Amino acid sequence: MNPFRRRARTPAAALDARVFDPLCLTMAVVLAVHAPHLPAWLTAVLAALLGLCWWRRRRRRRVVPGWLKLPLLVALGAAVVASYGTLFGREPGSALAVGLLVLKLLECETPRDARVGVSFACFGLMAALLFGQGLVATVVVALGLLPALATLRALEPAHAWAGLPRELLPGATLLGVSLPLAALAFLLVPRLDTPLWGAPNDAQATTGLSDSMSPGSFTDLLTDDHPALRVSFDGAPPPPEQRYFRAYVMWRYDGRSWRHAPYARDDGAPVPLVGRDPLRYRVDMEPTGQRALPALDAPIQVPAGTRLSRDLEVVRERPVRDPLSYGMQSVLRYQLEASLSDAVRRRALQLPPGFNPRALALGQDWRRRYGADDAAIVQAALALFRDGGFRYSLAAPPLGRDAMDDFLFGTREGFCEHYASAFTVLMRAAGVPARVVTGYQGGFWNRMGEYLLVRRSDAHAWSEVWLAGRGWVRVDPTAAVRPERVSLGAAAAAGDQLGWSHAGWLQGLRDRWDIVNRWWNQGVIGFDALRQRGLLAPFGVRDADARTLGLLLAVASAACAGLGLAWALWRRGPRDPVLAAWRRLESRLARRGLARRRGEGPQHYLRRAARALPAQRQELEELMRCYLELRYAHHEPPPELARRFRRAARDFHPRRVVK
Repeated sequence: MNPFRRRARTPAAALDARVFDPLCLTMAVVLAVHAPHLPAWLTAVLAALLGLCWWRRRRRRRVVPGWLKLPLLVALGAAVVASYGTLFGREPGSALAVGLLVLKLLECETPRDARVGVSFACFGLMAALLFGQGLVATVVVALGLLPALATLRALEPAHAWAGLPRELLPGATLLGVSLPLAALAFLLVPRLDTPLWGAPNDAQATTGLSDSMSPGSFTDLLTDDHPALRVSFDGAPPPPEQRYFRAYVMWRYDGRSWRHAPYARDDGAPVPLVGRDPLRYRVDMEPTGQRALPALDAPIQVPAGTRLSRDLEVVRERPVRDPLSYGMQSVLRYQLEASLSDAVRRRALQLPPGFNPRALALGQDWRRRYGADDAAIVQAALALFRDGGFRYSLAAPPLGRDAMDDFLFGTREGFCEHYASAFTVLMRAAGVPARVVTGYQGGFWNRMGEYLLVRRSDAHAWSEVWLAGRGWVRVDPTAAVRPERVSLGAAAAAGDQLGWSHAGWLQGLRDRWDIVNRWWNQGVIGFDALRQRGLLAPFGVRDADARTLGLLLAVASAACAGLGLAWALWRRGPRDPVLAAWRRLESRLARRGLARRRGEGPQHYLRRAARALPAQRQELEELMRCYLELRYAHHEPPPELARRFRRAARDFHPRRVVK
């Protein structure tokens, strides 16, 4: 024999269809968890390709040729670049990974290919947590591991497939058993102050408001029921008509949109605020990608790392890209800026030339009619909205170039953006200093959790006018058209425009479910390195370092391993359940006079029993075949075959013996 002779490579076993089915299900689960942030057309194409791969395997088609795989790979990369403009980043990277995972099915022909696909699928499931780490998202990702575990189980040698529901149970058991150790790792594995890796985030807000506003831009936000703020008060919550959370103050108007002035203009200290009865509260805020922190109107004390602008905006140094909790102090009765400088007055009266001539004429007419009485002009505008046939609607018709003229004298239909914008334009046209403020108004008081839940749909816009002797005064023109918007909330104001998904009973159920989400955000998502270092404070350790946490983790892991070993050693039942079932079968036959003879093997013994029990010959032969296969055909008995033998031995009851 030539030792230098190359040995022929043994061809790998072909992938069985019973393995390919759970593998396809695993890929489908990964595609489903990523579908909410993938382009709809890409999700549809990948789902169709996945179904085609499954259908080909059912039809026992030949292997997909290599010349077809390369164009599909190039097409996937081109599609991602066309959709996102790049291959790098959170969204394009996830789209590329999911696409590659589905394409992997085209070459899954051996068990090795299937194992690689399952490993890649588990990575894809983990990547879904980059988009959301809420309770539901985490549970869905954990359950998504079950098809992957079932696929690995199906790849075991001589494994008898027992159907998908039964194959998922061992994986669920493994996940349940792993929960204590996972909890220990979550609490004790030393955390970094910054993430191990970073993924670019979107520049736009994921929840909350933007720093610009044009009539109609709030529509998506007003129909979004996701939480934006959760506010806990030291005392009783303020009444609904005082639940205005200030975010942006907008001065600049170009005829279509209102824009927030840059923060750089705030060179001096905030204007002195006269107020009384300060209200203390804590805000748990969802990520927005913005620097402004909504605060109950009007804030007087802000958290560390923020500053208070001249317009009473709470400004953070960095955008809010993770859940944030901060304490605030505000006054509900206040007087702001008792006098105006000429520069501020000019800015508060600025209107672009050549826009909305009818609105400007109406404002100037009010000025001639009421003279220097600015409060009367404000009341005239509110009376126009209240008695002029205006209607609150989230489905407002589009507006033209002279948007405010079209709204005031044409459509007369809109929501808070339309009314705040039109009112402010009318005030400036009449010579009354005015500006637009955006934020949130209202919220649901959760009695069980003792906090105010403010949703994205509670986004609101109102106006502030400057009146001599009173300073800046909040005026909400939307309340003149639809008072329920302030007293009962956004959902009540919209009425049946939001559909069945905003029904009262369902809204209440979602509000109560939010208690669980709040606990998850505070206890799990908000568990950072700072809170971990204070984990042992109740035990006298003020600042737990990495060494202490690692020692605790080692001790706790050893304790878990010891408990698992003790459970394995002391669990009920014999160590060899197949042998126990065989002994039980022997005992039943012996009671019928068919005791096993000395030196008689199981095959001869059961054949002799079959001759004595001709009516049960088929059952005995099946028991003999199953037992011999368990004892002599496998190094490790297949679990399903062992269960089948135990059930058959348990259900066998010998009848009358034929002599």
